Amino acid sequence: MTDSDTAQAAVPPPGVTAARRLSSLLSARPKLRLSLLLTAPLTWLVLIYVVALAALLVTAFWSVDSFTGEINRSLTFANLREITTESLYRTVTIRTLGVALAVTVIDIAIALPIAFYMAKVASRRMQGMLVIAVLTPLWASYLVKAFAWRSVLSDSGVFDWAAGRVGLDTPGYGLSAVVMTQAYIWLPYVILPIFAGLERVPDSLLDAASDLGASTWQTLRTVVFPMLVPAIIAGSIFSFSLTLGDYITVNIVGGANQMLGNLVYTNVGAANNLPLAAAVALIPVIIMIGYLGAVRRTGALENL
Repeated sequence: MTDSDTAQAAVPPPGVTAARRLSSLLSARPKLRLSLLLTAPLTWLVLIYVVALAALLVTAFWSVDSFTGEINRSLTFANLREITTESLYRTVTIRTLGVALAVTVIDIAIALPIAFYMAKVASRRMQGMLVIAVLTPLWASYLVKAFAWRSVLSDSGVFDWAAGRVGLDTPGYGLSAVVMTQAYIWLPYVILPIFAGLERVPDSLLDAASDLGASTWQTLRTVVFPMLVPAIIAGSIFSFSLTLGDYITVNIVGGANQMLGNLVYTNVGAANNLPLAAAVALIPVIIMIGYLGAVRRTGALENL
């Protein structure tokens, strides 16, 4: 081998050198590495969510020509004035808030014992089976589950048959049916965060509380629950926000009742009034911003 061959063999390929330099640069600058990692998802989030939300806000300040049906893009506060002064929108907003709160409370009450059994009582094999059982309803279509509850709550459905055995009647179609249906549909979204939160609670804390003479209720109240608050809030955000924006369940089992999502759908479709629909759609957005702001002040989001 000649001296020139030895020199060429000692020089690494240009591609390897560039890759090593890039790897060394990213290794030495963690902020740059994090920026490159988050660029794509943040860009997608800004384009799909922030820009769409800004467009919604702008559209709410437009109007529709009553004669031609064309959108007038001149600035007006008529839509915001209408949704804040008309009793219809106040009534529907209060009704939607009540349903969302009821669904959230019911889901948390059901999810807590189920998640606790899954995380702290069940064996590993049983835990896996229960996780699959919780996830299985998510594989079914939303419409299938809603129409299944319509069948269950009908006058000749399973609920009517079971309630008739103890002298009760089916609740039929209405707000009660909406709460029951949505509580079932969103329940997995509440169970899973609480289950994950309970798994992070060390068993040694429970054993220590028991050794110190604490009862089961005292242990849950003073040890488990404070550590579980962020997980409960995470689950409540799912159920509360999803219920606020839902309109399909109300159309299927709600009878003649309306929620905010129905008003948005009606104004977009039948009424062909996109600016008013955008103004109505801002109500749940503002409610969720207020809810997240209140939760943030408690410091619970910092532990998620």
